[in-house]
Amino acid sequence: MPKEVIIVGAGPGGLASAIQLAAAGLRVRIFERLPMIGGRTSRIEANGFKFDLGPTFFLYQRILDEILQTAGTRLCDEVEMVRLDPQYRIQFGAGGRLDCTPNIAAMEKQIAALCPKDVPGFRRFLEENRTKLALMQPCLETPFLGWRDVMKLRLLKLLPMIRPHQTLDQYLRRYFSDERVRLAFCFQSKYLGMSPFRCPSLFSILSFIEYEYGVWHPIGGCASVTEAMARVAEGLGVEINLSTPVDEILFEGRRAVGVRVGGVVHRADAVVVNADFARAMEKLVPDRLRKRWSNRKLAKKKYSCSTFMMYLGVDGTFDLPHHTIHIARDYANNLDDIENKHVLSDDPSFYVQNACVTDRTPAPAGQSTLYALTPVTHQHANVNWAKERERYTQLMMRKIKQAGFDVDPKRIRYQRVITPAEWDHQYEVYRGATFNLAHGLDQMLHFRPRNRFEELDRLYLVGGGTHPGSGLPVIFEGARISARLLLEDFGMSTKQLMPRRDVPAGAMLTA
Repeated sequence: MPKEVIIVGAGPGGLASAIQLAAAGLRVRIFERLPMIGGRTSRIEANGFKFDLGPTFFLYQRILDEILQTAGTRLCDEVEMVRLDPQYRIQFGAGGRLDCTPNIAAMEKQIAALCPKDVPGFRRFLEENRTKLALMQPCLETPFLGWRDVMKLRLLKLLPMIRPHQTLDQYLRRYFSDERVRLAFCFQSKYLGMSPFRCPSLFSILSFIEYEYGVWHPIGGCASVTEAMARVAEGLGVEINLSTPVDEILFEGRRAVGVRVGGVVHRADAVVVNADFARAMEKLVPDRLRKRWSNRKLAKKKYSCSTFMMYLGVDGTFDLPHHTIHIARDYANNLDDIENKHVLSDDPSFYVQNACVTDRTPAPAGQSTLYALTPVTHQHANVNWAKERERYTQLMMRKIKQAGFDVDPKRIRYQRVITPAEWDHQYEVYRGATFNLAHGLDQMLHFRPRNRFEELDRLYLVGGGTHPGSGLPVIFEGARISARLLLEDFGMSTKQLMPRRDVPAGAMLTA
C-alpha cells in the first residue's frame, strides 16, 4: 500500500506539493476550508466579472514548469501565458513616470528623461544581478535546517555579493542617484510586504527577474494557474476536498498522524500544512507541543503589512497599461505610517490592474475589471476597520482617478472591498498580514519556520510562512524543498524533483 499524505490547504504551495508527491507514488488528500481552490491565489466571480483575489503578477515560470513536468505536462500546455510590455507603468507622486520595459534601449531612454546620469547604472544593475541570481539559486533551492546549513562555504562565498548589511535602497544607490529611479527597482520589496528601506539587499533579484525573464499574465488571471494545477493533481489521483476545514492536526507523542475534520479522523503517514503558518499553529497544533513557535512567541514575531483591496466591475474600457503602480509623493513617510506608526496614510501608494486591456475573459463585452490594492498596516489597535472602511473606500476611488481611471460611480456594476479585518477573520490570515512573517534577516533561512517543521515529526510546511518565503515563484520552490524532504524521510527517490541544471535559467520562459 502506498504511504498517505494529508495536505491542509489548497493554495499554490499545497497544490505544488500534491503534484510532486502524487507523481512520486504517494496517496495524497487535500482538505481546503474555502469552497474554491487557490487560497489567496483564488478567484472572485460575480455579475459576469472575474478577479484574482490576490497575486496578479506572474514571474519566473521555470520553477512551476519543472514541477508540472514531474506530472508529464508543462505550464504552457495548461495555461496561455502572455508576456507584458510594458511590464507596468510607474507614476511618481513627486513627478514623472516610467513605462518599464524589458527593451534595454527603450528603458534607458526613459531613465534619461528622469535622470540622465543614472542611465549607465541600468546595464550595470542587470549584469551584477544576473551573477547574483546564479549564485543565490542553490540557496533558494536548499532547506536551511540549522546553523550547519547556513555556514556552508557556498553561502559564505555569497556574502560580498548579497551585502547583508545593506538595505535594498542602500544597495541601489550604487547604480542610481535619483530616488524615483531607485524606487522603480525596489518597489518589488512590496511583493514581500516590506519597505525597501528595511528589506535586505539580496532581494534586488526580484526586479532583475522581471527584466530578464518577463512579467507575465496568465489568460484568465493567476487563479487560472492554480485551477490548472488542481486539474493536474486530480489527474494524478489527488483527492481535493473543498469546504472542508480541518479542526486539528492529530499527534501521537510528537508525531503527526492525521487530522480531524468535522469530528471524523483521517489518518496519514505525514501532514503538510499549507495554511497561513501563524494561524495554523494557533488553531491546529496544541500550544503545549510548540516551544520555539508557541502562541506567545508567535505574537512577538514581525509580520508583513496587509492590503486594502478594491474590486470593481465597470461599464467601458480603459486604454491604459495592464499594471499601474502609483508611488506616493512622500514614499518614506507612507511606509513609516504602515510599518511603524500603524496608521492609515492620506496619500498612500497604490496599484491598479486593468486586466481587460490584455485579456477579455474577466469581463463581459464592453466592460472592464479594475483591481486596486493599497499596502496598509496589518491589524493593529490604531485602526478600526469598521469605522475606516467606507472612508478609505472613497479615498481610494479618488486615488485611482489619479492613475487615469476616471470611474463614474454610475458605471460601476460590481464592487467589493477587502480590508485587513477580512483577511484576518474571513481568510484566516494572522493579523491580516497578507505576506506572512516579515523577511528581515532575523526571520530568514533557518530563523524562518523550517520546511520540515523542526518541533514535530512528520509535519511539513509549504507557503509564504516557511523558507524561502513569500511570492509565487518562491512558494513553488519551497514546495519543491518540502516535497524532497518528505520523500527522503520515506526513503524514496527525489531525483525527479531536483532543479534542472541542463538549461540556462530563463530558457524555459521563451521556449
